[in-house]
Amino acid sequence: MSQDSQETAAQKDIATNWVTSSRFIFYVSVFALLALVLGNCTKLFTSGFKKTTPEVNTSSQYKPEYK
Repeated sequence: MSQDSQETAAQKDIATNWVTSSRFIFYVSVFALLALVLGNCTKLFTSGFKKTTPEVNTSSQYKPEYK
């Protein structure tokens, strides 16, 4: 009976079962990527993009004004 429980424990162990460990690493990486994207989108949404209007010479505008 103890041998069966050892085999079951070995199948559930991440260090010995590469299928379980690769699945775990995949899910952790997907979660980390989603958290990063969601955090960046939230930061951009809260801070916003502040559009500035630069000073343009009057002679280089679409309808230039000369002195």
